[in-house]
Amino acid sequence: MVSRTDRSPVANWWWTIDRWFLAAFLMLMGLGVVLSFAASPAVAERIGLPSFHFVTRQIIFMLPAVAIMIGVSFLNARQVRRLALLMLAGALVLMVLTLFAGMEVKGSRRWLHIFGVSVQPSEYLKPAFVVICAWLFHEHARQPEIPGNLFAMLLLGLIIALLVAQPDLGQTMLVLGTWGAMFFIAGMPWLWIAVLGTLGAGGAFLAYTAFPHVASRIDRFLTGEGDTYQVDMSIEALIRGGWFGRGPGEGTVKRILPDSHSDFVFAVAGEEFGIVLCLILLALFAFVVLRGLMKARREDDDFTRYAVSGLVILFGFQSIINMGVNVRLLPAKGMTLPFVSYGGTSLFAMAISMGFVLALTRRKPEKRRPVAYAPPSAHEAVAR
Repeated sequence: MVSRTDRSPVANWWWTIDRWFLAAFLMLMGLGVVLSFAASPAVAERIGLPSFHFVTRQIIFMLPAVAIMIGVSFLNARQVRRLALLMLAGALVLMVLTLFAGMEVKGSRRWLHIFGVSVQPSEYLKPAFVVICAWLFHEHARQPEIPGNLFAMLLLGLIIALLVAQPDLGQTMLVLGTWGAMFFIAGMPWLWIAVLGTLGAGGAFLAYTAFPHVASRIDRFLTGEGDTYQVDMSIEALIRGGWFGRGPGEGTVKRILPDSHSDFVFAVAGEEFGIVLCLILLALFAFVVLRGLMKARREDDDFTRYAVSGLVILFGFQSIINMGVNVRLLPAKGMTLPFVSYGGTSLFAMAISMGFVLALTRRKPEKRRPVAYAPPSAHEAVAR
């Protein structure tokens, strides 16, 4: 146990960190490993790999991810901004390279091979983008002559252009929704809300008309016709699991569900461990978002308030999209469940993102204004 009298950096970190946040993140990572044991062996065997190939890799990914999250949580606000700026610059360069040298999968270029490792730069771009936009909103609020809001809009336009060029419409909507929520928290005028809402609706319509795969997914979602195999199997898994599941290793739908270890791990959780575990997962994600918004609301520093709000909103939106697709409340979209789905890039990027949250929500010493000494009045002196 770390003593309160210990003034070392580790002791200071332990007594200032939000341990409820830390526990929630570690629980989600632990559930990710458990569900990897349940979901991934069938996928590995289906593609000719050893049964525990993905399990082993998930554990190997998780250990450095925990170290990264804790390491980032030691940073102060200025260091968080500097790291985010470096990440943003690096991710933008890699995203441009991806358009020319990335792997093409189903008509999209989203992955880049670096020293034999597959990396999805857009995953690292998201938390860095949120932090830098928070800083730009803060600078505009502090000094209105600084065009921080304009720079944030230009940065948003650049990132949307790169995402659409891949194309990755799901990440585009995620980034746009998070940015809009942050701008609203930063005091967006109602005129801007109307303008940006109109532009968003126009962009969605343009995406529907310009990208056949987007139109196909939306049509399948609305009509239920066409290739809805994965979503149908996901619903079947949840129905078979019932409230308490079929038991660890007893699931059968996962054996024919292609992405059961990644995009549809929530369905495997439902089949083997029941709706109860799905509700626990939902509660953990909701806890992180609500606690983050409450912590941000109590912050005096605008940068911290905007950054924490944006990071937990990003976390929440991504969770909602994944779970919504699994239960057929949203059109099919490949997006990981934070900390739970298989994948090194997603896990490391989310560890950095939540490391930022831990760093920015650490308790700060209270700044108390010194009380000036006032000599007692004549009446007080007589009373004494």
